[in-house]
Amino acid sequence: MVAARANWKGNLRFGEISCPVALYTGASTSERVSFHMINRDTGHRLRREFVDPVTDEPVDREHQIKGFEIDKDQYVEVEPDEIAQAIPESNKILAVAAFIPCAEIDTLYFDKPYYLAPVGVSAAAAFAVIREALRASNVGALAHAVLFRRYRGLMIRAQGRGLVAHTLNFDYEVRSASDAFEDIPKLKIQKEMIDLAKHIIDSKRGEFDPATFDDRYEAAVAELVKAKLAGKTITAPKKVEPPKVGNLMEALRASAKQGGRPPPPKRRATKKAA
Repeated sequence: MVAARANWKGNLRFGEISCPVALYTGASTSERVSFHMINRDTGHRLRREFVDPVTDEPVDREHQIKGFEIDKDQYVEVEPDEIAQAIPESNKILAVAAFIPCAEIDTLYFDKPYYLAPVGVSAAAAFAVIREALRASNVGALAHAVLFRRYRGLMIRAQGRGLVAHTLNFDYEVRSASDAFEDIPKLKIQKEMIDLAKHIIDSKRGEFDPATFDDRYEAAVAELVKAKLAGKTITAPKKVEPPKVGNLMEALRASAKQGGRPPPPKRRATKKAA
């Protein structure tokens, strides 16, 4: 088995402890089915060109330059060496700034996951101390480092024999929830409805197992390619009709009955004493 290739190597600084570590990709889309654009008539793969929209002529690489748009069709040109000066200098230090209870970590800020492992046998003891201290305290370490040409925040947590580090979205990158939720009306829900919904939840409790989540698109595309190679006729699948919206209470009661256990009894209104 080929050893994993580190994306980054440096030192994890935990107080006065400095531990050599390596960062490995935790999730990748490289195994997904991908397509190339080809010429329908010749079967040749197409190449992408940058074309000047006014002259309609392709622009060679040596004449291409990055530009920041300040107004419609007006740009500030920025040279490659000028951009290079804006890249922060890396000291290869993953510096821990604070520790946050895991329950208080807002996963909305999580970007990409990475595995963090010690580099060399001599780093194993310090790494284990950091890992077990985080696990025992049930906290994540908020750290910063220059990664991939940018100064980034990371949330580091104990997992198994190693650590998991998520790069963090910057605050300006995370959209406000109020924009998405502002049109949701405030409703008073009957307690029986909530009890029925809780019963459905209790009857379907399980464990998180990513292997049970099938990528149906990937599987369908793979089958499509196999069928095309075999010369089979491709038939369009039947259109799935959207479910009809019915009475909410009836739907909850029917769902609760399917759970395998009797649903909670209906609440009876108590008569007031005369």
